[in-house]
Order: sequence, then C-alpha cells, then structure tokens
Amino acid sequence: MPFDKEKSLKAFHGTTTVGFITKDAVILAADKRATAGTLIASRTVKKIVKITDYAAMTIAGLVADAQMLADAIREEARLYETTNKRKLTIKGMATLLANVLFSTKYYPYLVQLIIGGYDTEPRLYNLDYFGSITEEKMTSTGSGSPVALGVLERDYRQDMSIDEAMNLAARAVKVAIMRDSATGDGVDVIAITSKGIRESFIPLQQLLS
Repeated sequence: MPFDKEKSLKAFHGTTTVGFITKDAVILAADKRATAGTLIASRTVKKIVKITDYAAMTIAGLVADAQMLADAIREEARLYETTNKRKLTIKGMATLLANVLFSTKYYPYLVQLIIGGYDTEPRLYNLDYFGSITEEKMTSTGSGSPVALGVLERDYRQDMSIDEAMNLAARAVKVAIMRDSATGDGVDVIAITSKGIRESFIPLQQLLS
C-alpha cells in the first residue's frame, strides 16, 4: 500500500512543543494533552523524553513510533559511551536519528522531533519524519506551533537567565493552549545545563490564573 503523505500529516495534529537555546542552557517545553480525532485521549502525556543525563527530545506524532526511536537512541548513546569512553555529542544523536528516519522514508515513522542537550555547549536540532535535520536556536512543532512561535519571535533572547527562559517556554505553550484545541492540560518544561537536567511542571489552573 503506497504511503499517503496527506493522510499521515494528520498524525501531527494535537500537540505543541518548543525548544530554544540560551547562553547557559537548552530549554524544552510541551503540553500534556493527547488527542484521538476529537477525543481527548489523555491529559497526562509526557512529551519530553530523557535520552541521557545531558540530552532530551520532544515528540509530536505517533506515540509508538516516538517511543521506539527514543529507546533506540538511548541505547546507542549508552553503547557509544561504553565503547569509546566518552559521551555521544548532541549532533551525533541527531544524526543517528536522521539516518534512521531517512532510511524508512517510504514507510516513515510518523514523528517530528526536537532533540537538545548540552555537550560542550547548548545545542538544538529539529528533525522531520523524512530525516531532514536542521540546527536551530529556536523552534516549535505540532498543531499549536504557529502560535507558540509568535510568542518566541517576540520575546526570545539568547542572554536570558534559566528562570526567564523556562517561563518564556511555558508562556509560549500557554498561548498555544488558548488558541489550539488539541493542545492543553498543563506544560512540562526542562532546562538542560552543564550541571544536568532541571524539570518543572505547570498545571493548567496555574497557567490560566
């Protein structure tokens, strides 16, 4: 059966994730809602997946595909570190994922990924389901991404403190929640620095207060 690109794009409807870098950190944020058509299937989905203690990725698309890819890159990073006695770079992780996605482009994994982390400095990459890879300072995926990007375009600065940056990421997803019915139910935010990963969850009631 041939791949139906138009039909598959519907898989990306139903989330908002954002990512950007500051001078000291990579910031990733995502909402908590999962949808199945017009049904709210879950209000507690974790859309930011830890890869290592210095890298994570956001997911938009099919959960099963994203989980498989996250498990694969996590094990590759662990194997690389064991074999080479040094950590796999963020670019290396992104390249491995891009190679997998490109190799299956005729029957693709229906995901769009943001992978970020801190090796020698903050790094951020955006990958689509055909294996395209771009290094970014700021990006967003999912159905609410146009709204979230509007907030980031206005207020993003690379010299922000970590607290300011985490607040901006949460605000970008909050505005998407206000305008996109497939985005909702709170925001997970993480900051990845040279010292590790800092996590925060902001419930919907707090966002709207």
